Amino acid sequence: MPIMFNTVLKEGGIDLAEVRILRHKDQRASKGHSLYELWRDTRQQFELYQSTQKIMDRTKLRAPYWASFMATPLNETMFAGLYHVKYRGLLERDTQAPHTDEVWKAGSSDVYDVTLAQPLSDLVGRLFIDWGPAFRVWIQKADQQDKQITELRIGFEEPDFPGFLNFIQSLSKLNTLPLSWITALRSSRGIYLLTCPKTREQYVGKADGEGGFWSRWQHYVRTGHGDNIALKSRDPSDYQVSILEVAGTASTPEDILRMETLWKSKLQSREMGLNRN
Repeated sequence: MPIMFNTVLKEGGIDLAEVRILRHKDQRASKGHSLYELWRDTRQQFELYQSTQKIMDRTKLRAPYWASFMATPLNETMFAGLYHVKYRGLLERDTQAPHTDEVWKAGSSDVYDVTLAQPLSDLVGRLFIDWGPAFRVWIQKADQQDKQITELRIGFEEPDFPGFLNFIQSLSKLNTLPLSWITALRSSRGIYLLTCPKTREQYVGKADGEGGFWSRWQHYVRTGHGDNIALKSRDPSDYQVSILEVAGTASTPEDILRMETLWKSKLQSREMGLNRN
């Protein structure tokens, strides 16, 4: 029998009618400033984001409690805390947004006094729920939307690195990866595959320099195409990146070049892909 989040709220002595359930995620966030990263690394900046909301959402947010959840890098829905909430008024001064280059203008937003409540505080970072398919509906009423608990972890922890050959990710999401994943990718070299979701074409590449896979992929993130002629000829795309083979620590650049050549032949990425050499 599934365990539901509303059951946990009731056990904490919370009236469901007084709770709004929030799921925080903002695709506009700058590199290193996703809401998940703010919550994990600079909680004060996350609190600034959460306490400043659009005027148009005032009615939806009107409740004594917010049960806040966070979209993780793997798009899970993690409990970030139960908060006491009190409406304060309009934003009094221009304020730099903590997650983008935007400046919130005075009077353009609502401001709330938001304080972490004691009930459920032991579940922060540990409890995960199934939000359901309506991710765009990020404000919901607890008494109308009971959520199934999918996992309860011993403590807050970043998800384990899946292994090089199991790693698959979009370029746009690389900068939201856990630090341990970035460290693993930065320390390893080898052969990778880019696939274009628009044209269904693929490109085999090699990471043979300092910074390994991570540095090479960051070049694509910055430029949209790296240095490849065929990639430059296409419109910018959010390529999916995966790893085909990891080079040994003693491998030379020449060794990795031979590996790359073999994979190009295997996948016929010159004849049916974006490789031109």
